Amino acid sequence: MANFERKRVVVTGLGAITPIGNTLSEYWEGLLAGKNGIGPITFFDASRHDCRIAGEVKGYDPHDYLERKEAKRMDRFAQFAVSASKQAIADASFEINDLNAEQVGAIIGTGIGGLKVLEDQQEIYLNRGPDRCSPFMIPMMIANMAAGLTAIHTGAKGPNSCTVTACAAGSNAIGDAFRMVQRGYAQAMICGGTEAAVTPLCVAGFAAAKALSKRNDDPAHACRPFDRDRDGFIVGEGAGILIIEELEYALSRGAKIYAEIVGYGSTCDAYHMTSPVPGGEGAARAMSLALKDAEITPEMVSYINAHGTSTLPNDSTETKAIKKALGESAYQVAISSTKSMTGHLLGGSGGIEAVATVMAINNDKVPPTINLENPDDECDLDYIPNHSRDLKVDVALSNSFGFGGHNVTLAFKKFVQ
Repeated sequence: MANFERKRVVVTGLGAITPIGNTLSEYWEGLLAGKNGIGPITFFDASRHDCRIAGEVKGYDPHDYLERKEAKRMDRFAQFAVSASKQAIADASFEINDLNAEQVGAIIGTGIGGLKVLEDQQEIYLNRGPDRCSPFMIPMMIANMAAGLTAIHTGAKGPNSCTVTACAAGSNAIGDAFRMVQRGYAQAMICGGTEAAVTPLCVAGFAAAKALSKRNDDPAHACRPFDRDRDGFIVGEGAGILIIEELEYALSRGAKIYAEIVGYGSTCDAYHMTSPVPGGEGAARAMSLALKDAEITPEMVSYINAHGTSTLPNDSTETKAIKKALGESAYQVAISSTKSMTGHLLGGSGGIEAVATVMAINNDKVPPTINLENPDDECDLDYIPNHSRDLKVDVALSNSFGFGGHNVTLAFKKFVQ
């Protein structure tokens, strides 16, 4: 590793728009209660689809955060990002002004970006001709607009970027932002992930790849990570955003501190477009690298927020990876998949799951894996089945893995000055 001063980085603000709640408190309370956010698709007629259920965000009004004209010119994924970012900034009591704007940046990941506007504009193109396409189609569709519009609406003029690493995108965004602050390129970063891909093409595409559950008649129990009867994941939507700051800067303004971010591991399987490498070698390396980066030993880890998609290959492979990375300590750590409640937010999942991980540390409570009724023999670790647990959480990991073989692990720990 390069010789540079490693600044300490802390989490001071959190924002969440999710299928189980549209504020941080609603989301966290929903997780602890084991709330189900999955139900029949209402956004479009899904009657011809093999999978007709999703984790839709309910009751969200973009006009709570944006003027009507501005909201109309954004795809839903960007609306979520700006809204959750404004929540997180308010939660951090953080003011972006002329004095600090150039030292505040934004990195927000997404797996797909503005798919809904692309589908809608394709329909207009085919039925009404090219001259009827919206002049806002491209800026509404492109993936970087979540980060770009967040900067426009918050005034953050520092480093600005977008990670597009499939289901690892939100975690990559947080990890890259962590490096920015750690190495002194910014004093604070707005970071996380967002997605709004409950659309006809997205659901059809994942179903064609045999990745989605067909438990349409029982949506409350459709997503069941680590259970032997799991049959695929459920598409979800939403955004999770963190405000992270250089420690001395946070202390200088009297910020409350949720947790410290201490490690980031990023690897690639270099194996297959959609399947994890057998044995989980790439995921295990990501976890090991995050622990090494954080100077943490496996026995120090209290909790892991698993990628836990509820697909046959992922859950057993992630279990093997955790064993490989943590050794015997794997059997002592508490693990849960919050996707069991929210569905899989794709590029947004790393954002809301990092929020959950930080809240677990801050509150010494860990959310459950719901619907875990008949554990898979290959998934024999402690997955916190069905009920949240009081647990002193000093160190926690958050795993995210994506198509293309992307593996990311973030390491957080309880803040001690």
